[in-house]
Amino acid sequence: MIGLYEKWMYAWETRLTTRDTNRLVRPLDWGMEWARRWPLVNGNCPHSAEEYEQFLHQLNDEIVAHSDDFFSYETPTDFRLEQRKIELFPTGSNASDKVPKGDGAFLRFTSPVRTPHPENDLVNARWFEVEGRRAVIVLPHWNANGIAYNALGPMLNRFGISMLRLSKPYHDIRRPLETQRSDYAVSSNICRTTDAARQGIADIRSCVDWLQSQGKESVGILGTSLGSCYGFLASAHEPRLKVNVFNHASTYFADVVWTGQSTRHVREGLEQGGLTLERLRQAWLCISPMAYFDKFARFSKKCLLIYAKYDLTFLPEFSRQVEAEFRRHGTDLKSVVLPCGHYTTGETPFKFVDAYHIIRFLVKNL
Repeated sequence: MIGLYEKWMYAWETRLTTRDTNRLVRPLDWGMEWARRWPLVNGNCPHSAEEYEQFLHQLNDEIVAHSDDFFSYETPTDFRLEQRKIELFPTGSNASDKVPKGDGAFLRFTSPVRTPHPENDLVNARWFEVEGRRAVIVLPHWNANGIAYNALGPMLNRFGISMLRLSKPYHDIRRPLETQRSDYAVSSNICRTTDAARQGIADIRSCVDWLQSQGKESVGILGTSLGSCYGFLASAHEPRLKVNVFNHASTYFADVVWTGQSTRHVREGLEQGGLTLERLRQAWLCISPMAYFDKFARFSKKCLLIYAKYDLTFLPEFSRQVEAEFRRHGTDLKSVVLPCGHYTTGETPFKFVDAYHIIRFLVKNL
């Protein structure tokens, strides 16, 4: 029976990861123009394509060593709440989600990290407020539409927890018009992918600033998939995020892209450009959780790690390595293993089990 269940789950997971036909294979691009604006670089980039990879490998080591500088930011000065229509912003080629109705409260501000895309630089976060001092920042998965995870807001509100659902860089309303999916957040453009993560971390920390200005003294973070990666990086550099929920987690950014079902098209572009996993791992070291467990351990935090036994996107062995690193560093950690996969976590009945563990942990620890 276990074998039949495993086969059924892998087949279900594969159907979900292959249903979209609008994934594009993009050629390898080092994207050095993005790196020129980073701290620790200040425009000092090589001018020869032959030097790009070696430069980025060395730069990644320097960034990891001085990551507090790399992920530094200035608090925005234009925070504002807006009442706006709730919109879907679908990314799937055959999206069937119902168009939402009504208006909602949204936090808007200019991102501390700027890009060539003005729509991306206007941060957007749906706000579900309730009285009290507790709040959680929610980071959806890669390519999430504009209403994903909104259902958590009213549920958390019932337990006295406010929720700020943050649109990650290049997602939903922040997605440039020339893209159908959130490709610019994860792609074969090496430095743009790193820059998206850096912007995401600055946006998260800015949200903490705003929440605390609203009297939310106890702030947690919940990240799913790519959102989990961003959440870990932010928390490793932000002592105010004392409660963390990582809904799927992995070790190296490159390993997920290289082995995951949902990133096959990204790997194809990278391989066509001649990259190997080992070289890519170093090129994206500075946005890999594995590089920051020592810095994460600087601060006292309570963590919940949820991963899936039949995950074909964040392979379970990676999640187990993350769990082992947390244990090795003495993190206050609870782990939950779901009997499903990455995408099927969002399907009935597993989404209810996932939500139960998340809400229970946040209510107890925030």
